[in-house]
Amino acid sequence: MSPRSASVNEQLRRRSRERLLQATVELVGERGYQTTTLGDIAQRAGTARGLISYYFPGKRQLFQSAVHRLMHLTLREALEREPRPGGPDAGRERLARAVDAVLGLAHDRPLLMRTHMAGILTAEGFIRCPEQQRLAQLLRETVVAYGSPAPDTDYPLLRALLMGAVVPMLLPGAPTPRALLRAELFQRYGLDWELGFPAEEEPPPAAHARGPVGR
Repeated sequence: MSPRSASVNEQLRRRSRERLLQATVELVGERGYQTTTLGDIAQRAGTARGLISYYFPGKRQLFQSAVHRLMHLTLREALEREPRPGGPDAGRERLARAVDAVLGLAHDRPLLMRTHMAGILTAEGFIRCPEQQRLAQLLRETVVAYGSPAPDTDYPLLRALLMGAVVPMLLPGAPTPRALLRAELFQRYGLDWELGFPAEEEPPPAAHARGPVGR
């Protein structure tokens, strides 16, 4: 039996890593972060426990990478969903979809996203990884498509505004309605309420009344 080529080995490693990331978001979403062990994750992924240490320094790094992967996949799916954005409003439609994708994750998976934000805001801080870089690139491309003349400045601002919108949605016992936060972001970027993927919530009364900020 001939040895596997380097490309095949790389593909197997990538698949193993992705299974670990997928298993992490599944288990933490079901059980919470503290009660999910690395052994649980390895078992769900169908890999050896020691393989986790090969890819990740620890549980927190694994978890942040897993959520960044989920965010990237969710955002990519939203941007590529048919009918794909086209015509003169394509950039605004892409930005609206990006906002809805991120707010939708906070709405649909609050335990997972609350745990993620809490980890970022602790001393362990923000962890850079390939998944985060792919997410960042997709958001930057969205800012460029929107027509930003300074994407290196406007991308971090968009990221900060999205994070700032997610946090109040996740406050235990006093969450801010998604529709209100969506309206504020849409108003900030001059986006019509009908763009993106409007949720079932009715727009706030002022959603159509105000013009864009700084546009």
